[in-house]
Amino acid sequence: MVPRDLPQSVLFCCDHNAVRSPMAEGIMKKFYGTDTYVQSVGVKSELEIDGFAIAVCAEIGVELSRHRSRSFEQLQEWGDDLSAFDLVVALSPASQRQALELTRVFHLEVEYWPIMDPTGLGETREAKLDAYRQTRDQIVSHLTRRWGPPQDD
Repeated sequence: MVPRDLPQSVLFCCDHNAVRSPMAEGIMKKFYGTDTYVQSVGVKSELEIDGFAIAVCAEIGVELSRHRSRSFEQLQEWGDDLSAFDLVVALSPASQRQALELTRVFHLEVEYWPIMDPTGLGETREAKLDAYRQTRDQIVSHLTRRWGPPQDD
């Protein structure tokens, strides 16, 4: 797949905005800089950012500890209009359904990237970290397939 030009703005979404979508948001910002406005949301936002997500992103220089989870609803309450995004990337089936439902009135591109949910996987800390690394690496793979290798700062 030939990498495409970066969009002006992209919204990543998953179930809780605590693991996959904040990882995607942080990694995209790290890889492609500030030329693209990047945000993330969840179908629900009752969970805080996941500690394992913070840990495995720190391994590749992505800072997530200041991330605050938010839902599609809060996105609009906090001043970001869904119609302002060029691309919505859903990382879970529930978020894909929500994104398609909310964007049906806009001409907005919605892509689905099937990214593994690592929560609840692994018995030991190391096994859990390995599951989260797999998720992180899936996101990296999708990003680089879609927009090419990371850009130099």
